[in-house]
Amino acid sequence: MREVGLLVATRKGAWIYRSDAARQEWHADGPHFLGHIIHHLVLDPRDRRTLLAAAKTGHLGPTIFRSTDFGKSWSEALRPPAFPKAAEGQAGRTVDHTFWLTPGHSSEPGVWYAGTSPQALFRSEDGGATWEGVTGFNDNPAYVGKLGGTQDGTPDGPKLHSLLVDPRDAGHLYLGMSGGGVHESTDGGENWAPLIDGMEVVAGFDAGQWAFHDPHCVALCPSNPDRLYQQNHCGIYRIDRPSDQWRRIGRAMPAEVGDIGFPIVVHPRDDRTAWVFPMDGTDVWPRTSPGGKPAAYVTRDAGDSWQRQDTGLPPQDAWWTVYRQAMASDTCDPVGLYVGTSSGGLWTSADEGEHWSVLAEHLPPIYAVETANLD
Repeated sequence: MREVGLLVATRKGAWIYRSDAARQEWHADGPHFLGHIIHHLVLDPRDRRTLLAAAKTGHLGPTIFRSTDFGKSWSEALRPPAFPKAAEGQAGRTVDHTFWLTPGHSSEPGVWYAGTSPQALFRSEDGGATWEGVTGFNDNPAYVGKLGGTQDGTPDGPKLHSLLVDPRDAGHLYLGMSGGGVHESTDGGENWAPLIDGMEVVAGFDAGQWAFHDPHCVALCPSNPDRLYQQNHCGIYRIDRPSDQWRRIGRAMPAEVGDIGFPIVVHPRDDRTAWVFPMDGTDVWPRTSPGGKPAAYVTRDAGDSWQRQDTGLPPQDAWWTVYRQAMASDTCDPVGLYVGTSSGGLWTSADEGEHWSVLAEHLPPIYAVETANLD
């Protein structure tokens, strides 16, 4: 890789950063969409030019913006994700915002998936210009009526997130819902099944009911698509397919830190290595770094042990957290890590989390961070 791109989506717009493979000096481009909520900004790895931005605007409402020249110019989607108009006299569903964007399989140029709030799944076949609902999910009797409305206790509303495409099979898909569990399709989204065995739920709820589960982020290992990691409302998990059983690997985290957080990132070439960024998960759920002392934690043995990585991060009085989309890795060697905070700080590590430095300190609250290979 000769050049790395860093795509930062915030509460008040988006920024694009570029650097060479050394990742010591970064050049900023932005803000884009200043004042608009940008939930996700993603580059299509199949052409390395097309950017999609999931936006919630004051005057256009929820929409998708597209760029085919890496952010030099933008246009609004002709038909962004939206539910069909309800019949007269009936209550319909309304998309509050698009939360997650995922490019389709390498064999399907132009295909994208989008997850929304309230939870629904949409697909585009023309590079994000027009979107249609995936009826196998949105109109599935097993899901309709059981998903959250615009508010279900999840901050900013319920989310459909972690849209994952098996690199070996365009029809093999995963998704996560907050709340609603992890679900899998093996036929391109026509049919879905819950994948929740072994996952825990808040005390007093039935773990056998998918609606009570709250995965915060699910990640598929690029080097081994049969292994997935998950940061959940109730711990850190790993699953090795074809098993349907999740294993809680967060029990090995230090007891004083716990295994509650939002993001999880996996190594691009080593399926035994993954990173999390814990938050205070006590009964009050302050959603800040534990004790005001933020740190990443890494496992290099698939969750049997975890090591703290805080060199360069604030040693105290840093009362922020990291949202589920706001931690990312690149594919360099060594791997670079990137963290955006709820207080608008953007932190980078060019040595797999061993040392951290701040790239930007005063951005709006950062909702999502993605990397892009710009070779």
